[in-house]
Amino acid sequence: MKIDLLEKKVAEYKSGKTSAFGDIYDMTSKVVYFRILYVVRDKMYAEDLLHDAYIRAMDHIHSYQEGTDFVAWLSRIGRNLALNFIEKRKKEQLTDFEEESFRYGTTETEVPFIFEAARKLLSEEEYEILMLCQVAGYKRREVAQMLALSINTVTWKNNEALKKLRKYLEKEGGK
Repeated sequence: MKIDLLEKKVAEYKSGKTSAFGDIYDMTSKVVYFRILYVVRDKMYAEDLLHDAYIRAMDHIHSYQEGTDFVAWLSRIGRNLALNFIEKRKKEQLTDFEEESFRYGTTETEVPFIFEAARKLLSEEEYEILMLCQVAGYKRREVAQMLALSINTVTWKNNEALKKLRKYLEKEGGK
């Protein structure tokens, strides 16, 4: 993804060209989704919160300052919504039935095994770098810019995350 192109689309949207939203969504949705998924650990809720994040972001697009990393701004909105959701869920009591459906139903078990393993094994930063580089298709240089890290740090953490996953998957495959 080209960060300059994204900034151009954001500027178009801010100026009233709502058709730019599709391009903005296409360029950023994977990153925001995986950021939310890491927090809520539930595919269904992550999808709902993803949509909420875009609604909130587009409603407050005027508060985004051009050139300050739109992906990070949008990801922060998604992460904050996810954290608020988790806090709200903690206050609610789950019944035994809901707890069992959560464990075996249509939530976490639908998430591909590799993502589940990544969430368990990796720190939040390693997970985010891995998702940005390997799933969302960003270049390490772009990820470094988004996360305000050096490209060497991003490269090292990406490689370490891949090694951890490979080791875990080889171990699991041998069982």
